[in-house]
Parts: sequence; C-alpha cells; structure tokens
Amino acid sequence: MNGQLSVIIPVYNEENVIEQTIEGLRKELNKLDLDYEIIVVNDASTDKTGEILEKIQGIKIINHSFNKGYGASLKTGIREAKFNNLLFFDADGQHKAEYISEMIEDLDNFDMITGIRTGYKGPLIRQPGKKILHWLANYLSQQKIPDINCGFRIVKKEKISKFLPLLCNGLSFSTTTILLFVAENLSIKYVPITINKRVTGESTVKPKHALDTLIVILRSILLFSPLRVFLPVTGFLVILGITSFIIDIIQSYRTNLNISDATIFILISSLLVFFFGLLADQLAAIRKEIKK
Repeated sequence: MNGQLSVIIPVYNEENVIEQTIEGLRKELNKLDLDYEIIVVNDASTDKTGEILEKIQGIKIINHSFNKGYGASLKTGIREAKFNNLLFFDADGQHKAEYISEMIEDLDNFDMITGIRTGYKGPLIRQPGKKILHWLANYLSQQKIPDINCGFRIVKKEKISKFLPLLCNGLSFSTTTILLFVAENLSIKYVPITINKRVTGESTVKPKHALDTLIVILRSILLFSPLRVFLPVTGFLVILGITSFIIDIIQSYRTNLNISDATIFILISSLLVFFFGLLADQLAAIRKEIKK
C-alpha cells in the first residue's frame, strides 16, 4: 500500500521502554509501503528519557519546557506533522505495532480509525468507572462507541486540527476526540486490538482523571447536543416537583397548608432548565450553520 503517515508518540518518564517501543514500531512500519515520520514529544521527562531519545536516529524530537500533559503533547505533534494521516502511539509499550497494517487498509475511506481493546484492558480497579463513563458517553452521543478512550488510532490532520482549541490537554484527549468526531458525523472505523500489560514504570492515570473524563463528556455533548443533557435533568425535576405537589395536596387536607415553597421552586427550576436547554440547542445549531 502506498501512503503517508506521521506517527506521534507522547512520552513522559518512560526510560525503560521508549527505545524498545520505537524500535518495534519502526520494524513494523518498514514492512509497509509507507512514507512515514516518527515524532516524539518529550513532555519534560525528569528521568533519562530525553538522553535516550537523543541517541535514536531517524526520529523528530520535540521537547516541552515543562510538563503540559498527554493531550498537549499530541497537539504539539499534530501541529508539527507534515502528513495528513496521523497515528497516535503510546510510549509505554502497551500498543502493538503489528495492528498498523490492518488499520491503514482504509486510510482513504475514514476520518478516524481507532482500536477497540479486547482481552486485557488495564487494571481491574479502573474497569467499573470506565464502564460507567462508557455508558454515559454512548447515551449522550446517541451512538454505540465500542471504546471511548483507546489511544491507538489514526486520524486525519485536516479533520482534527479544527478541534484543537476544544480538545483538552490531559488524558481525556482521546475521549474528547472521538466524541467530537461522533458529534460531527465524521466517519469512524473500529479495529479490534489487544494491548500489552505495562511491565515497567507507573501509569500516570489517577482516580481524579475519572472526574475529568466525566466533565469532558458532558462538555463535549453540551457543545453539540445540549438537549441530551438538559432534557433528562428537566424530566427529573418535573417528576420531583409533581411528587412534591401531590404530597403537599395530601397534607393540605390534614393541616390546611398551601403548596410548599420547595414545590414551587422545583417546578420553576424545571422550566428554567428546559428553556436554557432550548437556548443552548439553538446556539449549537447556529454554530453548525456558521461552520458550513
């Protein structure tokens, strides 16, 4: 297959595996009929990662002066890439380069080609939170997204560049990207993959990142389909208000009390949330028309 590919590898403190990761990646790329470049963005590593990278020939190294985050590193690589096809590849050795040949088969037919992790998907302690976020993303986007945060993917530079101001600088970059592509009805192909277990070093994923991802999902959907958020909230408040109203009516026969302030507040709040949702939906529609 003839083609061009810019490989972007964000790296932070991966001195034990970065050299093997790049060697394995290059070995697979050399099997393909590709014109490629490898861009490694060193996100201000504090170990010997920078020294190791300087000794590796045939790669482009970009050094951040301070730690900006996973997403920020990918943004840097995107801006510096010379080809339109961008492959995101993690530095920790978990991604398997042999899947690249399968992923590039439809380079010209899709805006994004992303992996679906099967088998081992990371530490078990993270799986319940991931499932909740996965369900929420599917519900809010109204589409079934098999894997919302797999970092092994190919995207078109011309497509993702317009989203760069909206994409976060942290680990939620992958989630934000796929939600924005789904919201804009861009074409996505999903390729089943397996990943390796991390054998050295520590993962940078922390419990707080689950909350960050939740916020990212809500922000992304609010930007494109705000009623998917506002309508459920409105429905909950209406049900709560009606329930409170019925309780007030029942109690009024016994105590001669009027409708409570709480009931009035809840019902008014439901109306306000509903109309805010309509306004947000109109703004989203106007934004889409302007982009056209």
